[in-house]
Amino acid sequence: MQAKVVYAGSRNTSYSEAADNLRELMDLTISDKEVRRVCKPIGAERCVERDAATAAYEALPLVERKGVPDGVTAPDLAVVGVDGGRLQVIDAADDDDDDADANDADDRAGCPNNGRHWREDKIGLLMTMTSDEHEADPEIPETFVDSLRILKLTRDLKTRSAKRDAAEEESAESEESTEEAPEWKPPKVKAKSLVATRRPWLAFALMAAAAAWQKGFYGAARKAFLGDGAAANWTLWRNHFSSFEPILDFIHALSYVFAAALAGREFADGWACYVRWIAAVWQGRVDEVIAALTERQSELGMWETSDPATAPRRIVGRALEYLRNNREQMKYAEYRRAGLPVVSSYVESAVKQFNNRVKGSEKFWTEDGAEEMLQLRGDQLSDDRPLDAFWQRRSAKATGQRVYRKAA
Repeated sequence: MQAKVVYAGSRNTSYSEAADNLRELMDLTISDKEVRRVCKPIGAERCVERDAATAAYEALPLVERKGVPDGVTAPDLAVVGVDGGRLQVIDAADDDDDDADANDADDRAGCPNNGRHWREDKIGLLMTMTSDEHEADPEIPETFVDSLRILKLTRDLKTRSAKRDAAEEESAESEESTEEAPEWKPPKVKAKSLVATRRPWLAFALMAAAAAWQKGFYGAARKAFLGDGAAANWTLWRNHFSSFEPILDFIHALSYVFAAALAGREFADGWACYVRWIAAVWQGRVDEVIAALTERQSELGMWETSDPATAPRRIVGRALEYLRNNREQMKYAEYRRAGLPVVSSYVESAVKQFNNRVKGSEKFWTEDGAEEMLQLRGDQLSDDRPLDAFWQRRSAKATGQRVYRKAA
């Protein structure tokens, strides 16, 4: 029964919704506070287990930390992706509710909200994948030179262009190649597991590294690390995943190239420029685009901090800086030939799944409550179902009985 309550509490969007589902599906009359009181200690226990495993990994000699644990088979293709989500954390001093459990309640109305409560949570996605290696590199898929789709992609990434309104009213024609090129087929996910925390990046990095080691990722024949341009991502990669191929998410690169191509141009001219530039980026010829952006920056002049965000020279300058800073993680043709992923949509999807549970304009958490729910949410979203083993261990401790594994 306890396991079902925890399942409902972490899988639904709120404790209140979990209580409703339990009443409807199990004829279990339970309040949202009771669901929370069941979930909190279990989440805390899982955090203790996670921290113990992380500490044990950190205590290993360096050679062992970069190896494969006994009894674990390294996958052929291992991929680690990291990103951040958002949730609201409230200090205990800000809460006037006499019930301490209410500090961790979600869907709580009446809390002061002037934007100061928003905090970042860190999400790590560990995937084993399948893919083929190729001698020839496929041409850029049509989806990346489709004007309507690109407008949606860049809007989702919150990149703003002064020409967007005009662009939405026009359609672009892309040139068709007369040569047949192999179709790009991104790697497929075999299994995924997730780690999440509100703790600082250094602590999160160790958690992700420990989880990767437990799954034999450091011994994989092919290894990739996916991230956007955030400096924290690449610090984490250097410190813990330097043997993994570092790959900048292609969609983030695309958004900067698109904005820069249209900056200060009519849509037709800007779109033609974008198609040329993004094809070069896709083929790994990033230096050519950097050179073109440098020339464009000279035409527009160097941007200043006083420039508005929509100023063409500022948009071009930011794109130029982004590509320069990440050029070593943009060898996309090499990555695709090796069968490695080049987009972080898997990670962004995972962030959304966490956000569905913890993020909301009227959802507030204490630090402890957020940490406990993030851990439970990650457990529920992981394909290897870590909570199943947890319940077996917990039952064995309570009864003193030996834990038996299920037959294969």
